Amino acid sequence: MMEHATRVGNRLLAALPPADFALLAPHLRKVPLPHDAVLVRSGDRIEHLYFPCSGAIAFIMELPNGQTAATAVIGNDGAVGLMTALGPLRSPMTAVVRVAGTALQVSPARFQTALERSPAIRRLVQILTRALMTQVQHVAACNALHSVEARLARWLLHIHDRTEGSSDALPLTQETLSELLGVRRTTVTHIVSALRASRALKSSRRGQLEIDRQRLEIVACECYKVMSRRIDRIVSQDAVRLLHAAPARNGCPPPDFPFAKTDS
Repeated sequence: MMEHATRVGNRLLAALPPADFALLAPHLRKVPLPHDAVLVRSGDRIEHLYFPCSGAIAFIMELPNGQTAATAVIGNDGAVGLMTALGPLRSPMTAVVRVAGTALQVSPARFQTALERSPAIRRLVQILTRALMTQVQHVAACNALHSVEARLARWLLHIHDRTEGSSDALPLTQETLSELLGVRRTTVTHIVSALRASRALKSSRRGQLEIDRQRLEIVACECYKVMSRRIDRIVSQDAVRLLHAAPARNGCPPPDFPFAKTDS
């Protein structure tokens, strides 16, 4: 399973039984996720589903007055556009790439066809929905109860987790942090200065933050560890159960890798 997960990239897709994954594989295209790319905007029709293999994507809620705030951050443990499983809906939020990576892209129509034939893919949608709702609920509570400094530390840790810890430098501007937190840039400036004073941030050069993860975990509220444990439990334990799901109807053998379609 580990070899399969490495080759597929997305943790949930990798957990699908071979016959179920084969329903999607011919239609998956590996695409780049450029830094700051907008995958879908709030109110737009969802044209593609994305299953990230690497990088970090923020879900942003936009209010009519122009204010924004992040509701969730996902990586290879999530997906963008799963609302299409409920029908041809418009996106309730904006999805923005915050750390560049890659994803497996599929059209809603192709995904819906596979969904109708596969109990395991239906279970996949349930798992991803549970994980996302868990994160959104924790973020809502955290925003109401904890300081902006602790909330920023939490977001930075969540994003760093989804960069696979390859670097302590995160490509985040103060404008991006303002968008994540739903506060003014002047507030962000004060918070960044405070984190630098506590050495949780080693540096804050233009367009990049270098973190000290150990110190950042001290600053972050308890929501970070609680949220991370609960989401990982949903993704990891429920993904294992997928391996024992009922096989897809008219299943076929697993496809060869790499994927035939790749956008570079």
